Amino acid sequence: MKIAIVPARGGSKRIPEKNIIDFHGRPLMSYPILAAELSGLFDVIHVSTDSPRIAEVAASLGHPVDFMRDPTLADDHTPLLPVLQWTIDQYAQRGKRFESVCLLMPTAPLIDADDLKHAETIFRDHGATHTVMAISRFPAPIEWAFRLGAAQRLVPCQPGMAAVRSQDLAPAYYDTGTFLFIPEADVRAGRLDEARIVAYHLPRQKAVDIDDMEDLELARILYRGKAAL
Repeated sequence: MKIAIVPARGGSKRIPEKNIIDFHGRPLMSYPILAAELSGLFDVIHVSTDSPRIAEVAASLGHPVDFMRDPTLADDHTPLLPVLQWTIDQYAQRGKRFESVCLLMPTAPLIDADDLKHAETIFRDHGATHTVMAISRFPAPIEWAFRLGAAQRLVPCQPGMAAVRSQDLAPAYYDTGTFLFIPEADVRAGRLDEARIVAYHLPRQKAVDIDDMEDLELARILYRGKAAL
């Protein structure tokens, strides 16, 4: 069996009720959930939440929450891997075991079923032993990065590199925060082996994980553009 876990805790501070905020007429988390449904990959789509309101929305989307998340795993500082580990342990106690786990973020409304299907194919091509991460290319060389110092003074992260031409620098990539396919054994062990991560390339216009209002506005603009096409 295969499971997609959608981690949608309550208590978002930067955007209240972020996971279920209205996004073009539907709850935000309904978009990645629909992508998971249309992919046909998963036997279970589980919304992991501590919020009765989010659980109610999940049920209205056709995915009643089988069990609520332990509140000790729902604060601002809890990493997601322990949440996945706890979730599959709860299912194991109920007689359900999974061969693979997809971490599907509720704040990624621009991915679609084909993204999940192509990434899952990469996962299988690597023997289901490597994590597949949705990544995208940085829009500028990371060697050109600055940090903000006192009085808005720019401090180069790599002094001297700002003068190097972009074509002379290797491209770099970032975790888009949209989804991962993770071997079930790694989830059970509570580890993510950085030596066994392979890429699924997301185009930049899909690589939006909504953390704040600026992200939300960007996602809305991109969604409108996609709909217009």
